[in-house]
Parts: sequence; structure tokens; C-alpha cells
Amino acid sequence: MREFRVGSGATELILVRHGEAQSLPAGEAFAPRDVDLPLSERGRAQALAVGERLSHRAIDAIYSSTLKRARETAQPLADASGLPVREDARLREVEIAGVGPVALHDLAEIAIAHGGWSHLPGTESSEAIRGRMQSAIREIVAAHPAQRVAIFSHAGAINAYVASLLGIRSDFFFPAGNTGISIVRARDERRLVVTLNDIAHLERIA
Repeated sequence: MREFRVGSGATELILVRHGEAQSLPAGEAFAPRDVDLPLSERGRAQALAVGERLSHRAIDAIYSSTLKRARETAQPLADASGLPVREDARLREVEIAGVGPVALHDLAEIAIAHGGWSHLPGTESSEAIRGRMQSAIREIVAAHPAQRVAIFSHAGAINAYVASLLGIRSDFFFPAGNTGISIVRARDERRLVVTLNDIAHLERIA
């Protein structure tokens, strides 16, 4: 275990799901891949809470998906640390096919029931989502040896990445909370899952 400490040369990857996004109009049909909503008022409070929590962890770099809800969640930490937010499109959410009039939170229910969204025609494949997440994070690890990196992404993308590390077939195996923290430590090609979906910083947010 000692070799997976940051002080021993490992990279700590702090994977953070974005805060709560604004809602679409009720009953509106949409293609999830085209949705790029900003944070709701509650989501901004969540972003402030996770930013405050992580500001005490000596973060060396911040990465984010290119989607608004992820970038806006990363911003409080960037403001507190003085670090830039580096965007990477590979950290985006799973590209899900149009599913008719359904709320964004219903997509999690679909994923839990089916282990993902691959049964929906036109949805990004499990191989593709896992491959791009692994590629992005592999490059981040190579660029930040023995450092601590915050990565702001999405429920489906984080699920699929962690599932690939644990050898889980389902792409969606836990209900990632808004601004939930999952920590992975990396050394060479080895990975150690340390924390999954920690939301202790949200205890005071209604």
C-alpha cells in the first residue's frame, strides 16, 4: 500500500461528478448527447462545497469535461487554488441516444436497471466510453507523477471508468451523487480504488 501513496510516487486521481444541473422543460423530448445545461442554484452550492473541501488537499492540477455542468463545478476549486481548468472532451458523459420525453435523472434509473445504456440503439458503446476515459486518465497520470489531480466528469463516465478497473461488466453499477468524490491512485499501469462516491461535504445542503 505504501507505494500507492502520493509521497511515494503515485498519482492521486480525485474523480468528481458535476453538481446538479438545471432541469429541462417538463415532458420535452431530447437527445441527451445534445444537452449542455448549466448548474442549478443547488448545483452551484454543491460546487462551492466540494471546492472548499478539496481546496485543503494540495491539488496540483484540475481537469474537466467540456460540458458546462462539469466546468462550472470545477470553477470554485480553480478560484480557491489559483489553478486553471484544463478541458478534455474525452471526460464527457456517455453519448446516449434519444429516449423521448424523459428527465435527466430518469437516465440513472434506466442505467441501474440495465447496467448501462448500451441497449439503447445509437448509444456510445461500452468499449468506446471505457477506452476514451482510460486514454484521458492515462495521459493525466503520465503528466502528473506523484501529484494530486482533480477530474470533474459525469456519472456514467466515472462509473464506466471505475467498472473497468474493478472488472465489472456493467457500465453503471453505483448511483453517483452530485459532486460525489471517487479516488483512484495510479502508479505505472496499476490502479488502486480508494474511495467511491463520498458526499460528506453535502451534509448541510438541503
